Amino acid sequence: MAFASSSTGHLPLPTPSTKRSLLAPCAAHRTPDAATVVELPHQKQPSNFTANLRTTLSNLLRLHLTPKPESSLENLAIALTADRRSPTESPKEDVSPLCSELHGSSDWSHLLNPLHRWLRREIVKYGEFSQAIYDAFDFNPFSEYCGSCLYNRRRLFDNLGLAKNGYNVTKYIYAMSHIELPRWLERSIRADTWSEDSNWMGYVAVSDDTESRRIGCRDIVVAWRGTIAPAEWFENLQGKLEPLGSDHGDVKVEHGFLSIYTSKSDATRYNKSSASEQVMEEIKHLVSFYRERGEQVSLTVTGHSLGGALALLNANEAASAIPDLPVRVVSFGAPRVGNIAFGEKLEEMKVKILRVVVKQDVVPKMPGIRFNEGIKKFENVTGTLDWVYTHFGLELELDVRSSPYLKRGLDVGGFHNLESYLHLVDGYLSSDTEFRLDARRDVALVNKASGILREELRIPPCWYQSANKGLVCNSYGRRVQPQRDPEDIPSPDRTGPMTCHN
Repeated sequence: MAFASSSTGHLPLPTPSTKRSLLAPCAAHRTPDAATVVELPHQKQPSNFTANLRTTLSNLLRLHLTPKPESSLENLAIALTADRRSPTESPKEDVSPLCSELHGSSDWSHLLNPLHRWLRREIVKYGEFSQAIYDAFDFNPFSEYCGSCLYNRRRLFDNLGLAKNGYNVTKYIYAMSHIELPRWLERSIRADTWSEDSNWMGYVAVSDDTESRRIGCRDIVVAWRGTIAPAEWFENLQGKLEPLGSDHGDVKVEHGFLSIYTSKSDATRYNKSSASEQVMEEIKHLVSFYRERGEQVSLTVTGHSLGGALALLNANEAASAIPDLPVRVVSFGAPRVGNIAFGEKLEEMKVKILRVVVKQDVVPKMPGIRFNEGIKKFENVTGTLDWVYTHFGLELELDVRSSPYLKRGLDVGGFHNLESYLHLVDGYLSSDTEFRLDARRDVALVNKASGILREELRIPPCWYQSANKGLVCNSYGRRVQPQRDPEDIPSPDRTGPMTCHN
C-alpha cells in the first residue's frame, strides 16, 4: 500500500558568514541541464531525438508534459501574500508516548493516512540530517579540500542551523571504491589535495539528554549522502548483483553500492578502514556507552539517493551485529539495493524501513528499470525470482503535481532533489486531500539547488551558493581561494570515537 508524507522541520537560510563558505549546490547536486523544465511554446522546438527522449521519460514517470490547467491562482496567491514573518516550524512536542510506533514497531500503519503531525516532523528531521551533508560538502574542484566537509563535526550543526534538533555529531564517515561509479567521488585539481581517493560520505550523531527525553529513547543517527545525478543513474546504473558475503546464502546486493560501503586501502589516509568498519565501530561504542547507563537505545539510518542505498547496507550490518538493537531506515529517493533474499533477511531481523518516494522521480526505479517494471506481470508463472532487484519496507508516495508551488513539466533533477521531497512531505495530509496551505517549511528552500518552483514566486533557482564563486579578496587586493579555519581542516586524527557527554 502506498501513502505520502509531510513535515514541519526547517533548514534556516544560511547566515552571511555561512554563505561565504558554501559552494554552489547546482554543481554539488549535479542537476543535469539537459533534463529540466519543458520549453515554452515561444521557445525553439526540440530536435526529434530530444522530443523522443522527453516523451520516453514522460511515459516512464507517468507525467503529462502538457501543463495542467489551473482553474485559479488562488493557492499561489496565498503563497505570494503569506506573512514571511511567520515561524517555519511548530513548537516541539513530547512524542515519547508514541516512541515505539514512531520507530516503526507497527510499520507506521495507523500514522500515515492521515499523516500524524509527530511523524511528519520526525521524517523531515531525518531528511534535514541528510540534506546537511549536501550543504556542508566541499564540491569545489579548485579547493585543496574538495571532497571533504567544510566544517569539523563540532561545528557542523551550528553552521547549518540544525543545533535546534538536539543532536551531537560524534564521528565523520569517509568512503572510497575499488570500482568506477558515475560521479560519486569528488577530487581536487591540486596536486597536494587532502585525499585523492576518499570522500566524506556522512556522519554519526546522537540525541542529547533533552531530545532523548522528548522522543522517548537515546537515538543514534547515521546519515549518508548521495551525489549521483538522475541522468547518470539512467545511463550507467542498470545494476549488477553480487553476493553480500560467503556466509549470507542467496543474499545479493548491487556491487557498486557494496564497493563504496566496504572498500579500504592501506595506501589511503582516510580509508585504511572501510566506511562499514568506521560506522560500525562508532555505533557499537555508542550503544555500549548508553546501555551501561541503563538507557533505551535505538538506531536510525537515513540517506537520500545513493545515501539511501548505503543506509540499507548499514542497517543490515548493524542489525546483524547487535541483534537486540531496534533499527529503522528512513530513506528519500533511494534506488533498489538487493534481491528478494536481502529483503527477507532485513525483515527477519525486524529492520523497519520507511521509503519516501516522489512518483515522478526516476532514481527509485533503478537499477533494473527496463526489466523489473515488466517482470511483475509474469510472477504468477515464474514465482519469486531471487536474482531480480526489489524494494523493501513501506513506501510513502508523494506527487509533484500535488503542490501548487511547483512547475508543471519535466524536471528530472528537480524531481529527485531532496528539498523537493521535504517540501512535498511538509504539504501532505492524506491520500485523499489536497496540499495543505498551512505548511510551515519555507518554500524558498526548494530552489536551493534546483529551479522547480513556479516563477510567480520570484525565488531564483540554485540560490544556495557562495558569493563570487568562493573567491575572497586578500590583504593585497587579490582574489584568492579562502583559507579554512584550522579547526575545519580535515584530519584523520580527528575521526575517532568521541567521548559521550550530554
